[in-house]
Amino acid sequence: MHLSRQIEPRYRQLAEQLRGQLLSLRPGDYLPAEVQLAARYAVNRHTLRRAVDELVQEGRLLRQQGKGTQVLASPMIYPLKADSTYSASLSAQGHQVQAQLCQRALRQATAQESRHLELGPHEQVLVLITLRSIEDQPVSQIKHVFAATWAPLLADYQGGSLRHYLNQRELQLSRCFSLIGARLPSRDEAACLLMPRHAPLLSVQTLSRDAQGRPVELSLSISRADRFQYQLAL
Repeated sequence: MHLSRQIEPRYRQLAEQLRGQLLSLRPGDYLPAEVQLAARYAVNRHTLRRAVDELVQEGRLLRQQGKGTQVLASPMIYPLKADSTYSASLSAQGHQVQAQLCQRALRQATAQESRHLELGPHEQVLVLITLRSIEDQPVSQIKHVFAATWAPLLADYQGGSLRHYLNQRELQLSRCFSLIGARLPSRDEAACLLMPRHAPLLSVQTLSRDAQGRPVELSLSISRADRFQYQLAL
């Protein structure tokens, strides 16, 4: 009895060939145009796009509208420790980190925020939304929540490392717990982070306290799972 051997689809064979080609390219390089690649590998553009889709889903490539398809670096490792900070940790690894302030708002605290920040009923919170980019590629969005009483101290914050800003004002925070999860992005989140909606996000909820042990900041970060690996210090 002879069992027929299943032939691997051409787009998957091509995806494997492209993986090999990426070894000779540097992060930030762009692939040749679709027409050139299709001619090089003697395939139609539909097959080529399916092969590229495989590498996009793996986090090896990023499609940029109007620019082309860019090679991404290997996932970055973020050491999650009590005193680690996003910008400082990744900058120390040689990455160019940018933090843009996207939104600032005062509103009533949710029940969860009130519990973590030890607020009274009907107290307000200050919410800052920041977008973190690595080498000009958006990778994380962070919601920082503070009791409204901290609003004057944060009035001049316009972007950059928030921890550095607070340290300069003699408010040093340390992480007391982090809760890590994963989920699919919303339409707006996927658009913000330039990622497909079927790819997972990593979420990290963190509570940070000051030197006196008072809860100061409750943050929720969402990051592209293909760009990050969190390293826990045990």
